[in-house]
Amino acid sequence: MKKIITVLLLICATSLLAHEFWLQPDKFIYKWNERINIKFFVGENFEGENWQGNRSRINSLKVHFSDVTDDLSSAIGDEKGDSLQLGVTDEGTAMVTFNNNNSFIELDPQKFNDYLKEDGLADALDYRQKNSEMDSAGREYYQRSVKTILQVGNKLTEVYKKQTDLPLDIILQSNPYAVKQKKEIKAKVLFGGMPLSNSVCKIWQRYKNNTSMKEVMTNMNGEISFETEPFGRWMVSTVKMVRLQDEAKAQWQSYWGSITWGYY
Repeated sequence: MKKIITVLLLICATSLLAHEFWLQPDKFIYKWNERINIKFFVGENFEGENWQGNRSRINSLKVHFSDVTDDLSSAIGDEKGDSLQLGVTDEGTAMVTFNNNNSFIELDPQKFNDYLKEDGLADALDYRQKNSEMDSAGREYYQRSVKTILQVGNKLTEVYKKQTDLPLDIILQSNPYAVKQKKEIKAKVLFGGMPLSNSVCKIWQRYKNNTSMKEVMTNMNGEISFETEPFGRWMVSTVKMVRLQDEAKAQWQSYWGSITWGYY
């Protein structure tokens, strides 16, 4: 396999418990062979701090470029750091994907109910109501399935629409770096490789130190449409919650997905 990627991984710093998790490069548009630095961010309002993690917490870390996929898992050490650094020695659109192992959280009943409401997890909330669990603590495993789309040089390629092995996969249907003015684009959300319907997706834009967010719902084919423009940085995020039946420690398994891209 042609080797076009060089990589150095330095991961983690502080630990935060917050809803959104995303990959945030120092910028999104690079010159050929320019060093790329990507941070692992967790936070709210599209603002965050470095995630705490190491080799034991990471299930998958890959870079996709043209027809090449490089598994970066073996490059992950036990050291604490704050970024993934890599260089791409050709022009084109690139994609980095990340999935971590399960973590566990337990919340008191009201906090768990509020969290389900805030993130549009109506099915989980309905289940709790119908099964008299509204006064029970919420015990949950959670994991992240995130990606970022980068542009190296001027050549636009189609890796952005590649289906990955992420459990929860948000796939843009247009190359965001082909957007030159305000335009409606589409994305498709897959869970376990199948379209995820009736799921709340949040569309985030961070520009000039301000964050805007709107919510859209996937249709029966797992698709959403939203308006974008070539300014600032963008994220689409969603979450899928699954009830566990034969697990002693946790009642729920959640999968948090996001995709980021930007214009600087």
